Amino acid sequence: MATTALTKTTAAYLPLWSSVARIRIVTLIGLFVFWEGLARSGLLYEGVVPPLTSVGAAFAQLLMAPATYRHLGVTGWEIVAGFAVGLAAGIACGIVMGVRRFFGQAVAPYLDGLATAPKIIFLPIVMLMFGVGVESKIALGALSAFFPVVLNTAAGMYQMNPVWTRVGRSFNLTAWQMTRKIYLPALARSLAISMRLGLGVAIIGVLLAEIKLSDRGLGFLAIEHYNHFRIPEMYALLLFIFVLAIGANLLINRLLPDR
Repeated sequence: MATTALTKTTAAYLPLWSSVARIRIVTLIGLFVFWEGLARSGLLYEGVVPPLTSVGAAFAQLLMAPATYRHLGVTGWEIVAGFAVGLAAGIACGIVMGVRRFFGQAVAPYLDGLATAPKIIFLPIVMLMFGVGVESKIALGALSAFFPVVLNTAAGMYQMNPVWTRVGRSFNLTAWQMTRKIYLPALARSLAISMRLGLGVAIIGVLLAEIKLSDRGLGFLAIEHYNHFRIPEMYALLLFIFVLAIGANLLINRLLPDR
């Protein structure tokens, strides 16, 4: 009976999924047609919107170039390290804000204000503190990831059932045991959302820092293509970054599905 119910549920969702897939495919084809038409229309300065064939050829060359993966390794390390630091700090601070409500209410206005500010404005401060090397890119990535993580974690703590906290305290659990056995399991959904948002802004922060001041990394490679007006190569690199970001988000979705 359970198998029959599962089969019926799957069959009910198949038409919806097919419709969504068709819309996605049609939208993608429409974007390709619009891009190609704009590239060949002559409405824009020559080379600003190159034909898809040029972008495709540049993308193939990008995938075959060993230098691409050296730059990817640098950027990947900066993103992973920055995201990990921002995630850990954001979770810890968010839990403290939820446990100590007075402290949370006191710092919330400042965090809300800083969260809305573009993180690139902190780059000069970050460079003064950490230099112009890899460390400053990691720091800006961590700073970018911190704010969505801490705000989502604090919001999850505020919404948590207080009975769970009272049960943990009735068993005289330590702060670490409360965090591991009560808070983190209750925050599973908030943490999944925090990781998705934090990873996205960490990628943006690292790439912006590389574009502003760096001699390696995908951001540096993108601004080099721009400065030398290698527009098809620039679009190919942006497509490469876009595909990698989608893959990272899909990986997080698989590891931490919504509950």
